[in-house]
Amino acid sequence: MKKAEIKLTIELDDKNVPQNILWESTDSENKEALPVKSMMLALWDYQLKNSLRIDLWTNDMPVEDMKRFFYETLQTMADSFLRATGEEAIVEDLRDYCAHFAEKMNLTDGK
Repeated sequence: MKKAEIKLTIELDDKNVPQNILWESTDSENKEALPVKSMMLALWDYQLKNSLRIDLWTNDMPVEDMKRFFYETLQTMADSFLRATGEEAIVEDLRDYCAHFAEKMNLTDGK
């Protein structure tokens, strides 16, 4: 069985606010830790039937980038949900919401 490891390194200030977030994976072509400004990690606890989440962003994460990050996360959640469940109708509704979100956040003109 193949194994891969994902490592997150969070550097905090004296108030526990993330200053730097680095991530690396043993399965990646890039073998060095890469800096990011924001992350969302969601895990499913099968025993408790509950999600576990970690949402972090650095204090210098631009608001416009955060809006784009949420938009892209919603879009990829729709992709994942479709692959996992085949529920096309609700995914279409989610994509409609994503378009609404993009319009409200002025993200409709590309990156």
